[in-house]
Amino acid sequence: MSPPRILLCGDVLGRLNQLFKRVQSVNKSAGPFDAVLCVGQFFPDSSELLDEFMNYVEGRSEIPIPTYFIGDYGVGAAKVLLAASKNSANQGFKMDGFKVTDNLFWLKGSGNFTLHGLSVAYLSGRQSSEGQQFGTYSQDDVDALRALAEEPGIVDFGVTNKAAASDMLVGISDSSNTDSTVSELVAEIKPRYHIAGSKGVFYAREPYSNVDAVHVTRFLGLAPVGNKEKQKFIHALSPTPAATMSAADISMKTPNTTLSPYTFLDQGSHSKEAAKRPSDSVSDSQYWRYDVSQKRQKHGGGDGDKMCFKFIYSGSCPRGEKCNFRHDTDAREQCLRGVCLDFIIKGKCEKGPECSYKHSLQNDDSQRTHRSENASANRSKECWFCLSSPSVESHLIVSVGEYYYCALPKGPLVEDHVLVIPVEHVPNTISTSPECEKELGRFQNSLMMYYKNQGKEAVFFEWLSKRGTHANLQAVPIPTSKAAAVQDIFNLAAEKLGFKFLATKSSKSSDGRRSLRAQFDRNCSFFYVELPEGTVLSHLIEENERFPAQFGREVLAGLLNIADKADWRNCMLGKEEETKMVEDFKKRFEAFDPNQ
Repeated sequence: MSPPRILLCGDVLGRLNQLFKRVQSVNKSAGPFDAVLCVGQFFPDSSELLDEFMNYVEGRSEIPIPTYFIGDYGVGAAKVLLAASKNSANQGFKMDGFKVTDNLFWLKGSGNFTLHGLSVAYLSGRQSSEGQQFGTYSQDDVDALRALAEEPGIVDFGVTNKAAASDMLVGISDSSNTDSTVSELVAEIKPRYHIAGSKGVFYAREPYSNVDAVHVTRFLGLAPVGNKEKQKFIHALSPTPAATMSAADISMKTPNTTLSPYTFLDQGSHSKEAAKRPSDSVSDSQYWRYDVSQKRQKHGGGDGDKMCFKFIYSGSCPRGEKCNFRHDTDAREQCLRGVCLDFIIKGKCEKGPECSYKHSLQNDDSQRTHRSENASANRSKECWFCLSSPSVESHLIVSVGEYYYCALPKGPLVEDHVLVIPVEHVPNTISTSPECEKELGRFQNSLMMYYKNQGKEAVFFEWLSKRGTHANLQAVPIPTSKAAAVQDIFNLAAEKLGFKFLATKSSKSSDGRRSLRAQFDRNCSFFYVELPEGTVLSHLIEENERFPAQFGREVLAGLLNIADKADWRNCMLGKEEETKMVEDFKKRFEAFDPNQ
């Protein structure tokens, strides 16, 4: 397979007609090319070019090949990017770009993604301490990207808005067009190519050796589109991805290779500051890329904020577990009691007094026991986790006790990801009987020993919905080398969503769970995570707080650098593969299984 062919472009400044005319010309004479990567300011400098720019954004003009940009500032940027942020397709993990329109993608904040086999790391926008919504990067973006230096593998393209300060020493004389933070990042990440906008000049530096790495880095500074000096603003590259290169090829150096320019900079103060920042150990995840101003649509039965109209109205849904909306039995019961569907689903009814249905939740004491029994029976029939349910995936069960059983999940995050599930249809694992708690403790201890035998640590987390679905405690193994970063990454994710975890440190797991029982309020949703060293992080979720139901999985996906697996549906296997997975797990777990 031939290497990918990428076009690199400097500051576009809204001149999309000129850019794409040049792209089409180069594509015709030397293509085809796979993508365009734009650095520097992408949006117009003045309103004069806004109509031309919006013709492409709104689909009146065609963008010929996939185009990615990082300079998210300029005239019209706030309006365009706010609309992109609110697009439901751009929620959650989007390290590979927020889609603005067909073939146009915004690389927001910082991240690392694969582009036609090439590893691309990027830092979007300019340095600022003012916390602007668009056009600047934050310290969190820097810390997340810095963690790439700790990950295996070589980054092919490092893409930044401005050049590193060290590049100024050897080719760019205007220090206002450089960024000292970029210097620190590039020195640590060591991309094979560092591409930046350089405000007026094209500059291709000689390759330089990296400290503590065998490969060299090449810096490319690109001029703005349509610059008066007619400096080069578009450049073609077709590098072989580092992941497919031999050790000899990746370490090859040309005769003009120089020492690293970063050896001329004083790195001492940076090293001291870096040592102080606990978040430096946090993975390069984009787990915080939630648009918390909008409620995300979630998918799968019982896993979303929106309720299934069909289920509430009729008591069944032909899509079953594949339904994109929640099957809420409590809402169904309210419907049977004559409550308005709009009131149940939306919380209000636009018909007002003209509506003939009830606009308050009904508690019929005379029939409560009878209906409760019926509702419980219905839940058992429809529940994914009740062993008596026809919906249960029994081939995924790996161990059964008296009060709990263990099963492998559909769409596991990693190998040996396990669910610990109550046999009874109960809404959580922290308000059960002492006998249940003891058996749960045995399962947890067995899993911890099993993971430790593989050089891994266990992270347990549970999402407790006040709507009362069947509880499941998730156990995810992580490499021991990542264990120290878990608390930092959960705290950082919490900060991005606007809350702080309550941290409880205890020497015994039972003490930590006892504290959870004291915090838990049945009238609120609740999330907690048990960390490898014994700390428990918990958060009581307020009535109107928007909290992602898959929060725990998404954060761990970020920690493990497998953002594409944050959604379990991306990890689903066929039944034969699942059966084989279960058989293999049982053989490995047999010596640790408390029920053997």
